[in-house]
Amino acid sequence: MLLLLLPVASLLLQASLCRGACVELEPETEAVVREGFKLLCIFCKKRGEVPAEASVNWYFRAWDETEFSHFYRYKNKKEKIIDPRFENRLRWSGSKNTKDLQDGSLYILNVTFNDTGTYQCLFSRDLIYPNYGFKANGNRTIDLNVVPISTRGLASILSEVMMYVSIIGLQLWLVVEMIYCYRKIAAAGEEALRESAEEYLAIASESKENCADVQVAE
Repeated sequence: MLLLLLPVASLLLQASLCRGACVELEPETEAVVREGFKLLCIFCKKRGEVPAEASVNWYFRAWDETEFSHFYRYKNKKEKIIDPRFENRLRWSGSKNTKDLQDGSLYILNVTFNDTGTYQCLFSRDLIYPNYGFKANGNRTIDLNVVPISTRGLASILSEVMMYVSIIGLQLWLVVEMIYCYRKIAAAGEEALRESAEEYLAIASESKENCADVQVAE
């Protein structure tokens, strides 16, 4: 039974570790007009056990502009929309209820063609050590293209299909592993039972022979 539960326990442990991990994913670069879009910006800490405080600033340069403009800031759990072009259209989609930010993503509501351009996400993190502090900065650039309808690429579709195939394959492997372990345990149990029966018969036979020898001696 212990052998049977080991693969399950291993998978549960891996899932638990994955939930606590930080992964710097690549952002999407195509938005559909009049729909929502997530500007993904993740900057993971290299030392997860060190407390830190971080702020995030977003900058935007439209396709017909030459300079970036500061349009959003998130600091001390408070957000501020600076550029009127994004007024009432932005929602914080990053780390919640903490100053120790690792996810600085934004969500744009009701995307327009004017949102086409280059976005920059700038992380400023202060790592707090017992006797000193250390600054760590990170940035992410997103070239966003706004289209009338979704033009999802073949690579994206294949990637999603492969992800589901991998999940199904992992589940099938787990079932096969459980069946294999069950049969192995069952075979071991039968072997142990057979050995116990043979040992019992041997002891009984030896006892019978001893009794016979005693009777002959008398």
